[in-house]
Amino acid sequence: MVMGGIALKLFPFQENAVLNLIDLTVSPDSKQVIVMKAPTGSGKTVILLEYIDEYLFRVDSNTAFIWFCPGQGGLEEQSQDKMNKLLPNRKTQNIFDAMQNGFDAETTTFINWELVRNRNKNLAIRDGERKNLFDRIADAHRNGIKFIVIIDEEHANDTKKAQDIIDAFSAIHTVRVSATANQNKKCEFFEVDEVDVINSGLITKALYVNEGVTDNVQITTDYDYLLELADKKRKDIQDRYKTNERTKSKNIRPLVLIQFPNGQPETIAAVEHKLSEMGYTYENGMVAKWMADEKKNLSEDFTHNDGIPVFLLMKQAVSTGWDCPRAKILVKLREGMSENFEVQTIGRIRRMPEAVHYEDDLLDFCYVYTFDEKYKEGLLSEIDRAYETRRLFLKDKCKTFTLEKQVRDLDFDGLGERDILALLHQHLIFKYKLSDDKAQNKSLLQSAGYVFGDNIINQVLYGQFVRTTDPTNKANLNATNYHTTLQKADTHKNGLQLLHSIDSIKTAIGIPTSKVKVILERLFRKSTKRKYKLIELDTREFYAFVINNAHKLRGEFRDITANMSLQIELVKAPKTSDFHIPEQDFFKYDPGVKSEVEYLSNAYNDYTSGFATGLVRSTSEMLFEQHCEARADIEWVYKNGDTGQQYFSIVYVDGIQHQWLFYADYIVMKKDGTIWVIETKGGESRGIDKNIDIQIGNKFNAFKAYAKQHNLNWGFVRDKDNHLYINNTVFNEDMADPEWKPIDDVF
Repeated sequence: MVMGGIALKLFPFQENAVLNLIDLTVSPDSKQVIVMKAPTGSGKTVILLEYIDEYLFRVDSNTAFIWFCPGQGGLEEQSQDKMNKLLPNRKTQNIFDAMQNGFDAETTTFINWELVRNRNKNLAIRDGERKNLFDRIADAHRNGIKFIVIIDEEHANDTKKAQDIIDAFSAIHTVRVSATANQNKKCEFFEVDEVDVINSGLITKALYVNEGVTDNVQITTDYDYLLELADKKRKDIQDRYKTNERTKSKNIRPLVLIQFPNGQPETIAAVEHKLSEMGYTYENGMVAKWMADEKKNLSEDFTHNDGIPVFLLMKQAVSTGWDCPRAKILVKLREGMSENFEVQTIGRIRRMPEAVHYEDDLLDFCYVYTFDEKYKEGLLSEIDRAYETRRLFLKDKCKTFTLEKQVRDLDFDGLGERDILALLHQHLIFKYKLSDDKAQNKSLLQSAGYVFGDNIINQVLYGQFVRTTDPTNKANLNATNYHTTLQKADTHKNGLQLLHSIDSIKTAIGIPTSKVKVILERLFRKSTKRKYKLIELDTREFYAFVINNAHKLRGEFRDITANMSLQIELVKAPKTSDFHIPEQDFFKYDPGVKSEVEYLSNAYNDYTSGFATGLVRSTSEMLFEQHCEARADIEWVYKNGDTGQQYFSIVYVDGIQHQWLFYADYIVMKKDGTIWVIETKGGESRGIDKNIDIQIGNKFNAFKAYAKQHNLNWGFVRDKDNHLYINNTVFNEDMADPEWKPIDDVF
């Protein structure tokens, strides 16, 4: 394709992407925002550069392009350098050049997003500077300059925090580009097919997960085992490069990326020690590090195919805006049990070193090694971000409303560690029919699904996948795609994993990790204290027991907190403050809503049925809002937030007398001035209970006490067969109970 008089070789799919962008930009019927979804490695930067050059050459030269990049990886510098190299006849600048010289026609300004989104920290938008960013934009508008804004890696740019900057450009079009973009009816959308990119040779033919992992293998630690597998694969690839006819004359050195989700110092140090034992150190140049606070051996030629380091220690931040085609293997280490896997990270190892396939699967594949349990959801399926977030403003008639809300009294601690231990002990004995016979107790718990022994058990995904985001992959992710690995528990190597497991358990009960650990030890670990002891595990068995059974143990703690409590007696005088409805707030919005209508009863202007669809609301919430909108006696309806000090809250206590905040869903003002506070819960469908809140009884009692104290109308509302029922008398979860009445009979 000849672009702007310069002949550059593009792949057919890249040419089509450029033409799509031009057509959508030029068409008078196009929406303002254009979204291009393109896999990492498809040459998004080249596509955008060709689009800019073609637009300025053939469409309108009186245009300035603004190119936003995320802050990690120096992507704006890489993109500007690439434009200077490929399109030397085009003028580029950065934000500081623009501050000094303004925005001229035919310029492309590359801006690091972090430099403009914080008004307090950044000179570019700070008031009082000689010429700040907004002044320069205004000057350009006065000079008749038009703007087109490009948001590269748009998933990494929090545009909500700096929407005023985007708005200031008043761009004729905004082009958003990402590997994980979602279709939206308010935007023009097109997608570069991943298969086209694969067939071009730009990215690997397939991704292999945990190749070499065998079923029921006994390992020492995650990183020992995975690093050894990764290094063997790296050596195999290196040897094949030396013998393959197309690569043997070239010095291509494959790179292994080692990713730490949070970068705990202990984990990093352990990996560095393991690499040193394998012969790879910072000192011999074979290991590099890219962390926020430390960088080592990252020379300018690091990303070149013959770069020296063969291992790179990195954090999640490097998942965006970084190009190193020799990277072939990713080792993704876990520090807890629930880190999310970023789709973008895979893009770092999918590029081919010379943008061609070698017709050798070893060289044409890329490889991931991980025991991350969230791998299936995070890597091989896309994150569901199908809704938008929109800001709405409160109607004037609602601005004077006030109501007393409750907040926690931090001096009120609830039951102590010993009382909780006694409750849990009693609960387990009753639930599993345990006794003083510890051997029999172990057998009964094992029969109930508890895992015993000194092995930590992992389920590890394996297999070959062509696409990273193809929904057809999901059908292949069944039980046959998992191997089991066994790791002997070790107090040193698994100490951090034990703490993560206990942290996950404590979320159910709200007491410190150290106290949860003591409770578990008193119940299950060998010790001199015999009272409350159900079974006696040695130290290694105890570590494995807690790690393997963290989910079940969390459920046991949740069960004792769900016991019904006497709310008023336990919290005689919770702290209070005045609640006012926020004058502006953000709401989830469904862009796919059909037959959209405005809900005139809502407390906020411009609130429509698009804010109350099944995508963003539960069934009971959706039905309740429809019910209120259809009634003539409703003055306004306010949808309360789920958490945060700006919202209406009531204090309740759980079965161990710990305080929690409960945010009732709706406040309703009727035309006669009466106030109703409504909480919606999952109802029943085909005889199946949809309620998932185990604290529903405690919240009901707290709500009842609050309403009585403040002389308010109130109720819990649930749905059954698409009809709403209300209860504000005596709690019973069974909706067949007569206390659940049709909503029109009470509300």
